[in-house]
Amino acid sequence: MKKMALTLLALAATTGAQARDDVVMLPLADVVQMGLDLGKLDGSVKFYLSGAATPRVSAQLGDDVSNKKTNGVGKDDATACNWAALSALMAFEASAKQKDANAVVDLHSFYKRNPNKDPVNFECHAGNIVAGVALKGTYARVGK
Repeated sequence: MKKMALTLLALAATTGAQARDDVVMLPLADVVQMGLDLGKLDGSVKFYLSGAATPRVSAQLGDDVSNKKTNGVGKDDATACNWAALSALMAFEASAKQKDANAVVDLHSFYKRNPNKDPVNFECHAGNIVAGVALKGTYARVGK
């Protein structure tokens, strides 16, 4: 087993194998719709990216970060990234319900703790095997 691992390392070194870390920007609205269509999100919590129009916030209920990864093998980058983002939104929705929040506002990408605020898109990092999304937002109660 040890000999096989060393052989694989040598092969990777000689073939110039390199890890991929491509930045992919995709619309969050597509992920929300996918989550609603698949029944993964129930629509009781709304998501508002930083810079997007947001209803009046009546209460802020704390910040949170959701960092999710998914297996990207056999998936194109957009598909893998959307699944990772959906996992993050599902975690936000579950926590928002526990906090009696009906929204997550100022939602933005936070990959490796680097904020990337875009009013439409989220940032995903797609590699050879894994795609990852990190989102940061504030739980809130907003008007309708």
